[in-house]
Amino acid sequence: MRRVMLLGGLLAAGSLSVVAAQQPPAAPAGPKVIDILKLKDNLYVLTSSTPGNAATFSGGNVAVFITDNGVTLVDDKLAGWGQAVLDKVKSVTNKPITRIINTHTHGDHTGNNNFFGASVEIVAHENTKTNMAKMDAFKGENARYLPTKVYSDKTSLGSGKDRIDLYYFGAGHTSGDTFVVFPALRVLHTGDMFAWKDGPLCDRNNGGSCVAFPRTLQKLIAEVKNVDTVIPGHSPMQTPKDLQEYQKFTADLLSYAVDQMKAGKSADDATAGFNVDKYSGYKKERVRGAIQAVYDELKK
Repeated sequence: MRRVMLLGGLLAAGSLSVVAAQQPPAAPAGPKVIDILKLKDNLYVLTSSTPGNAATFSGGNVAVFITDNGVTLVDDKLAGWGQAVLDKVKSVTNKPITRIINTHTHGDHTGNNNFFGASVEIVAHENTKTNMAKMDAFKGENARYLPTKVYSDKTSLGSGKDRIDLYYFGAGHTSGDTFVVFPALRVLHTGDMFAWKDGPLCDRNNGGSCVAFPRTLQKLIAEVKNVDTVIPGHSPMQTPKDLQEYQKFTADLLSYAVDQMKAGKSADDATAGFNVDKYSGYKKERVRGAIQAVYDELKK
């Protein structure tokens, strides 16, 4: 298996072979620079660099939520970036990191569970814990860095202004994607269920489904209200309107792929005919991978 220093290239190519993404790579040489964005007085985002550059790619967007009792991180980037994450957190608060929420299994979101120590509470959906247990990074003694708290459909952590709501609405990017809501701040973190304005990446090896993807997003939109800001998995901050548009994009892409498959078109021909122009700012770099995922899923 290739080392996941190639992760960025795989994502940019729209590959669905993301098993490698579960294996945190050695950190690149040189300074590890992470930018930090303030959303609220007690909520920051450690942003994601461009996935195409393996030398600077640190992993997904990390939410830093400062509560009365400590700091909760939503995801924790690629292995080797833990100190850079910690340094940025210390730049805005002297409170300790007490909890990590893993939105899903991939190594660019779970790579530093071990860095922050076994005393930190790690929370994820039950399917994500199962998926993570298959990763080499969590075998043997490292199994102690698997999630220590899991849930099935919905759960809440903390209370009052410090409350965090976790939701699971079904398969999509993986079989265990968590949507994280900070209700007092009206902010939603989607993980890689809304990573970018492009075709979705559906990791079928970890239960992902491009067929279920738009339905899962629709359940989210119907259930979770009162949100002003959306933190996506790998791109700049978005709005609820952007999320709604992305759900429509994934639904259109699914419908198109099904029609093309029924017409006997190859995935390559279907990709060539898919038009993203009506979606402002959307790219087509990962559309081929999403169409192939639909084809593969429906063949079974």
